[in-house]
Amino acid sequence: MRTLFLLAAYATATLCFSCKQADNTGASDAGKPTTTDSAAMVTRGEYLVTIAGCNDCHSPKKMGPNGPELVPETLLSGYPSNRPVSSFDSALAQRGIAQFNEDMTAAAGPWGISFASNLTSDDSGAGSWPLENFKNALRHGKFKGMDAARPLLPPMPWFNLAKLTDEDIAAIHAYLKTTRPVKNVAPAPMQFKDMVK
Repeated sequence: MRTLFLLAAYATATLCFSCKQADNTGASDAGKPTTTDSAAMVTRGEYLVTIAGCNDCHSPKKMGPNGPELVPETLLSGYPSNRPVSSFDSALAQRGIAQFNEDMTAAAGPWGISFASNLTSDDSGAGSWPLENFKNALRHGKFKGMDAARPLLPPMPWFNLAKLTDEDIAAIHAYLKTTRPVKNVAPAPMQFKDMVK
């Protein structure tokens, strides 16, 4: 009987100690993303960037036999800074008819001309932004994720991307940090008076 009592006491003490350890571990991990495997996080980020169509506007393209093709060396690098500013019909833009340049890295409409930003891991790209800035850009439509910055312009669908979970935004951010760095600073947006017909 005494042996049975000692075994029960030992089992209870072990269970209490294990629960306390699990409780402490949980408390120290509060606020961390549930995806801790960085390789899995980057893979998830690449998947999200692909299905969200980020390459549609943020990657320069060349014309191939079946239409525009991505250029692997410049993926997600935005409107090339060494390219002349695309020409748009300002009268159509002022009437609310949106237009794109030949590879969709620039767009024009009532807002003026907007140029796709560099999202690569280079210092000139969004991959170098802190996660909080990246999150603020997607959640609140702010350029470079800075509160006092200008709003993100069409066709950037930040209002849709704002619905991503924190974990998904962190995964996209993690993936962008692994992309090929491309030094490129896209032109600043232009107003109608600067538009060329």
